[in-house]
Amino acid sequence: MKRTPTTPLCVIAVLVISSALATTAPRAAQAQPAAQGQPAAQTPAPAAPETAPLSAGQIQRWFEAFSVLQAQEALQLSEAQYGRFVTRLKAMQEIRRKHQQARNQMIADLRRLTNPQAPPGDDAALLERIKALREEDERAAADLKKAYEGVDETLDVRQQARFRVFEERMEQQKLELLMRARQNARAAARGRGRGSR
Repeated sequence: MKRTPTTPLCVIAVLVISSALATTAPRAAQAQPAAQGQPAAQTPAPAAPETAPLSAGQIQRWFEAFSVLQAQEALQLSEAQYGRFVTRLKAMQEIRRKHQQARNQMIADLRRLTNPQAPPGDDAALLERIKALREEDERAAADLKKAYEGVDETLDVRQQARFRVFEERMEQQKLELLMRARQNARAAARGRGRGSR
């Protein structure tokens, strides 16, 4: 059964993630009932993990899940196609995410080792990390090629073309969403700062 859109995709995503980013200690504290005879103001503050802002990785996972929900309509998938497509799309997203995490760590290592303020490092160690980065990129390219082929096997030719357009559009909207989420988080932090004065 196809779903009929009533709100633009990016608006829904911004609302969902912005509401999560706006989670604050006062809201969490209100959710805890006060003990008998104890004023609400004396209720213990929630633990830090409950009020911590969403990480970029969490936002990425939310957006991936959101993309999966939009794919059926965007690609005009049949019910028979949808299950196989989603399984393979999620596998591809996982490959991409794990590669990006590994690559980010390697780049951070290179940044640390080449920091002008740090003592001169060992060139052999640098070469080893550069080689590891190159191998990671090559492995990811091969894994993603195989994953794309798996996704394409579930689609006809027109759907394969739509999938490329869909991915490009979702990537642009993800970048826009991340920028808006950061702006909303900064605005919420400024509001909390003014309210505490």
